[in-house]
Amino acid sequence: MAGAEVDAVTEISDEESWGLLAGAQLGRLATSIGDDIEMFPVNYVVDHDSIVFRTAEGSKLFELTVNSRVAFEVDESTGDGGWSVVLHGDAKVLEDEDEIAHAQTLRLRPWVPTIKTTFVRIVAHRVSGRRFRFGEEPEGWHL
Repeated sequence: MAGAEVDAVTEISDEESWGLLAGAQLGRLATSIGDDIEMFPVNYVVDHDSIVFRTAEGSKLFELTVNSRVAFEVDESTGDGGWSVVLHGDAKVLEDEDEIAHAQTLRLRPWVPTIKTTFVRIVAHRVSGRRFRFGEEPEGWHL
């Protein structure tokens, strides 16, 4: 029983976590102001050891200017398993002309027909990833 539990969840290295992030396109951005926590789906690209996305005026952008500390999660599941990568860091609205020019080369386009002129970069303080093997609950466990 213990062996099955041990390999049901395995940690992913930072390098593999960044590789998984780079291979995906849609993540969830968590922001907070006071006691309020918000989640926003965003399409993004990995740029070195950071995440870049575009946004428009609104609550997401406002919350980032009030509290730049964010969490960002990307995950995927298949029939027999899945993975999850969570990044904790600081979000910064790009204002420098060189940074914006670089961000424009990343081929990041909105998925919905809206105008999103603001680029945001999340610089990671910590990234963690886990891989999951799906299966039945181990025998002998009762509520």
